[in-house]
Amino acid sequence: MANNLNQYEEACINGGDGLGIQNEPPVPDGAEAQIDDFLGPNPEYNEEEEEKKYYRRKRLIVIKNVVAASVGGMLTYGVYLGLLQMQLILHYDETYREVKYGSVGLQDIDNKMLMGINVTPIVALLYTPVLIRFFGTKWMIFLATGIYALFVSTNYWERYYTLVPSAVAIGVTIVPLWTSMGNYITRMAQKYYEYTNYKEQHVQEQKKPPRGAYHRYIIIFHTVFYMLFYLSFILAEMPTAIFLRKFIFPRNHTLAEVKVCGGDSIGILKGFNKTVLLTLPPSRDLIVVESVLMAVAFISMLLVLVLCGAAYRPTEEIDLRSIGWGNIFQLPFKHMRDYRLRHLFPFFIYSGFEVLFVVTGFILCYGVCTIGMENLPYIIIAYGLSASIFSCLSLSMLKLPRQVSLLSGAAIHAILIIVLFCWSPTPRNPNQNPFIYLFAVVWGIGSALNKTSLSIILAMLYEDKERQDFVFTIYHWWQAMAIFIVYLWASLPMRAKLAILLVVLLVSTLSYLWMEHKISLNVRPRIPKIPKPRHKVKGYRYLEDENSDESGSEHSDEASEEGSNEDEEDDEEEDDDKGSQEDVRGADHIGNRGGKRREPRRRRKRNQNNHSYEQAVEEE
Repeated sequence: MANNLNQYEEACINGGDGLGIQNEPPVPDGAEAQIDDFLGPNPEYNEEEEEKKYYRRKRLIVIKNVVAASVGGMLTYGVYLGLLQMQLILHYDETYREVKYGSVGLQDIDNKMLMGINVTPIVALLYTPVLIRFFGTKWMIFLATGIYALFVSTNYWERYYTLVPSAVAIGVTIVPLWTSMGNYITRMAQKYYEYTNYKEQHVQEQKKPPRGAYHRYIIIFHTVFYMLFYLSFILAEMPTAIFLRKFIFPRNHTLAEVKVCGGDSIGILKGFNKTVLLTLPPSRDLIVVESVLMAVAFISMLLVLVLCGAAYRPTEEIDLRSIGWGNIFQLPFKHMRDYRLRHLFPFFIYSGFEVLFVVTGFILCYGVCTIGMENLPYIIIAYGLSASIFSCLSLSMLKLPRQVSLLSGAAIHAILIIVLFCWSPTPRNPNQNPFIYLFAVVWGIGSALNKTSLSIILAMLYEDKERQDFVFTIYHWWQAMAIFIVYLWASLPMRAKLAILLVVLLVSTLSYLWMEHKISLNVRPRIPKIPKPRHKVKGYRYLEDENSDESGSEHSDEASEEGSNEDEEDDEEEDDDKGSQEDVRGADHIGNRGGKRREPRRRRKRNQNNHSYEQAVEEE
């Protein structure tokens, strides 16, 4: 600065006015330069590129969530089915029961255990949405996998007071688990869309996307889930195929008293030998097998706990719970008024029928009755592998109408049911091997198209995240009801079972076609209104500008009411809105009868307290 002043004075002395001297900024020394470089903008930083990397990582996290949840569900269901099958085979053998357990009564325990698994889900519609909203989608899946692991652990000590309560717990958990799983996969598809189209205005403002925007990702993610899920049938047969098969008698012994198979049979394997084990498996080997299954169940729990992210943001979880537990309890029943769900009810029932029929009806009365118990695991492996591979056929919904996939699966099953109705293979006939495996593979194709298409159609019809748990609850509850009916009809003739299956399938197809016809005519469904969240607790998200420390203050109530009036409602909810507006007008009319609108009691009390405080201050 002194040098600049000297230059200015010299210029003035020489006759200049000093304007030619420019005030140059001071040159920073080394330390100041380093600080400026550190705090200043990075010339190499590209905001757009960093944003792309951020959302790419988000999309990879979503894919990781889908794969982890699918593998966790596959391991859980595979362990459950494998242990249950091995347990039923061992307990069926008379020698095993007498030598190992004596007078414990394992067959009676098995009957009550199966009753607990199949009967308990009847009441699942009452508690499933409440449990999912209370625990959250991810934690409901984790809790359910833990209960399945508990069922595995009870087989270390097979008694009435261990097996039956754990079976009842499984029955309680079945519907919440698969409802949460369907909801989770659908939410991941919606998140993937948001992370892919993050520059869209409706995504940035967290508004509803255009109708059908999620469909592509819903189709892909549900297809991936079922491709992995059907591998559970392969996993379930590993204990029997690797360990138990070498202890089973060949078909000439187990089927010696069986006279008829297939369409002519009554019940399940009438005349099947009561002794199926050639030698009793060592107890130490059984403990090792059960320990391996327990370890796999524990791994599935860890997959869900560690690798699966949350389905909703924390604030969204709060909003989902804040509509009131009474409303959460009622909404599944109110959604049944929607004609789209009512027309899908027959398909829900058929979906439960066919999966249990193929395991208990076709595989036992056609497969085992013909080629023996020793080939049981391979028939189920053929079915599961076929269903897993051909689940990818549902990707055709990306290009073709959604009706094609579901109706193709129905057509395949209709043809197979008619053939099974007329086919009665002879017992102990190894020449029927190719036909048994072919039927298992083709039935797996129909099952894959059926299950995958139903889940995709439900997720496409109900894109609102506030409704998905209710809709999937209804779907899996009807499936559980159908499985219970199949459990009851075990003693019916085979042709009666096939006739029921065929009738339900035809009704399902006609009902679904009528639903699509009504949708094409733009018939508006009757969808219940989801109540707006009402937050009566203080929290970081719901603080008000004034009186924000007052819990349940009048300002927060007014703000929630104004927000609910400003939000745009769906076209389907207009009727409910009109009724609520009429109620509000009636309430205003009653409040204004005195000519002057009365203030709320809480506000009057607060004003009185403020007035008393002011008087006290003036007196002081």
